[in-house]
Amino acid sequence: MRVLILSPTVFPAVTGNAVTVERWRSALSRKGIDVAVFESRAAVARDFADFADRFRPDVFHVHHAFRAGLLLLDPLIASKYGQLPVVASPGGTDIHLDLHDPARRDAVARVFRMARVIIAQSPETARSLSRHVPGLDGRIALVPKSLFWFGDALFDLRAAAGCGRGNVLFFLPAGIRPVKGNLECLRAFEKVHRARPDARFVTAGPEMDAAYAARFRQEIGRLAACASWIGCIEPEAMRSAYDGADVVLNASFSEGLSNALLEAIAAGCPVLATDIPANRGPVLGTGDSAPAGCLYDPYDAEDFVRKAIGMIDDGERKARYGRSLLQRRSAWTDTDAEAAGLIRAYESALNAGD
Repeated sequence: MRVLILSPTVFPAVTGNAVTVERWRSALSRKGIDVAVFESRAAVARDFADFADRFRPDVFHVHHAFRAGLLLLDPLIASKYGQLPVVASPGGTDIHLDLHDPARRDAVARVFRMARVIIAQSPETARSLSRHVPGLDGRIALVPKSLFWFGDALFDLRAAAGCGRGNVLFFLPAGIRPVKGNLECLRAFEKVHRARPDARFVTAGPEMDAAYAARFRQEIGRLAACASWIGCIEPEAMRSAYDGADVVLNASFSEGLSNALLEAIAAGCPVLATDIPANRGPVLGTGDSAPAGCLYDPYDAEDFVRKAIGMIDDGERKARYGRSLLQRRSAWTDTDAEAAGLIRAYESALNAGD
């Protein structure tokens, strides 16, 4: 089977989409699937058509309906490859932002309706798809997300952040763009630092929105005494980087299921994350499992401040969350099982045309 995955970004870009697609490519390749990846960011239809002509795929897998799937709606692609099976996996912004935007909603819905199978990586995503795009229920396949460490290179996060042993380090791994809430989180953290001078903030991730990143850089400069932006950390070193954090942050206004949040939990780090649907399961757990951290209202800076100070003052936080973090890791899908779920989705898409 030959699968062509379209994604807004691919390796060597250091983004959540790129990490997800590289995990899939690697696991699928180990199972004998011939996989190619295509970066849709800044691409035009002719670029994609030429790439597909060379690769000759059996299936298109579109990861992110708006930022990648729109290529399939182009007349050139529709005329050449309109009969090829499509599998789609939504990004968080597809569901929580783009399907609510009058300028984008119809195009996103068209991509989902074009797909013979839609992969949901969490039950919350499946429920949201069913609510917002009627008629998809029979085509939604749940393929739980796995976690994969890309290497064991060393990275001293505390040294990179200029953080001493007595400081409490909050780590925000995220690309710099509005949906990730970087700027809002940083401004709220200023109040945390005033209340607890030993608190420090460090973020790592690429600039993904120039205007937003310019404002963020200005605020980082103003708050240099307690905050730093260290650019990108190579995926091979992320496991080591988490070891330097006391608390890992997720400040997103919208998520599908955050790779960074799963990584933090797998690394044994307590998390402080926004109270949005995609974050509740990983952070709060289900059934008898205990929380892996705290949630805060992304639209209430004071709630962030209260929760952050509470985590600073909780000197036993790592021990208190430790058993829950271990339980959460042991229950996750592994990469082989995730790849098997993807292959079943591809086979269903191929068979649906028979």
